[in-house]
Order: sequence, then structure tokens, then C-alpha cells
Amino acid sequence: MISQKAKYALRALVALCKVPQGESVMISDIAREQAIPKKFLEQILLELKRAGIVMSRRGRLGGYVLLKAPEHVTFGEVLRLIDGPIAPLPCLSKIAYRKCTDCAEEATCEIRRVFAHVTIATRAVLDSTTLADAVAGGEMPL
Repeated sequence: MISQKAKYALRALVALCKVPQGESVMISDIAREQAIPKKFLEQILLELKRAGIVMSRRGRLGGYVLLKAPEHVTFGEVLRLIDGPIAPLPCLSKIAYRKCTDCAEEATCEIRRVFAHVTIATRAVLDSTTLADAVAGGEMPL
């Protein structure tokens, strides 16, 4: 399950995708339209800014704008940034691998084998689905 923070990050990014290119959106507008607490959204957008996904503009026409093209931002990238590794078991994580303390041998672990398939399929979908795909609507492959 993804965190509420990750869900808010994705909703904010989708909202920014719907703005005409070059135009920025105020945090208060995103917060209101997406029903996200403004202070929480500020923290989320700051993380996305540090990662180079969005940028902020100051002044009368200030606000946030996507820095990366929507077709170059995947759900997997955003989830890893906000929530960390995409793995249901620590022994399946690529970036935060940890041997399970209650497992005698990974190679023969039935539970790991099943969840390895789940993890591979999940990563494949999340790493191939972009913000542009989400905004375009249509049927998502399962």
C-alpha cells in the first residue's frame, strides 16, 4: 500500500500536468483543488523540487511547474522518492536489501519466490507508467 504522502504527491503532479505548458500553479490552488493540506503539500513539493521533478517560480506569476516532461516521470520514480523501496519483503528490495531474519535460505524460500513475482510485476507497471499515461486516461494494461 502506498502512503498518503505518495498519493498526494502523485495527485499534485497530475494536477501540474493538466496546466498549459509554461504556466505555473500556486500551492494554495493545488491544495484546494486536490483536497491536500497546504502545509503537507509544501513539504511534498519541496521534495519533488529537490529531485528535479518540479520547480518553483517567485513573483506575481509564481507557483510550481513541472520541470521534467510528464512522459519522463514514472509512478515508480515518484513512489521511490516519497516512500522508498518498492518491495513487500526486505530481501526483495534493490536499494534497501536486508536478509529476512526468519528465513533459513533465500533460494528455497517459498514466500520469497511468490512475492518476487509480485514485485517484478509491480515494478514493471510502475516503472513503465508515466504521468502522461495517467493524464491521458484510457485503459491501463494489467
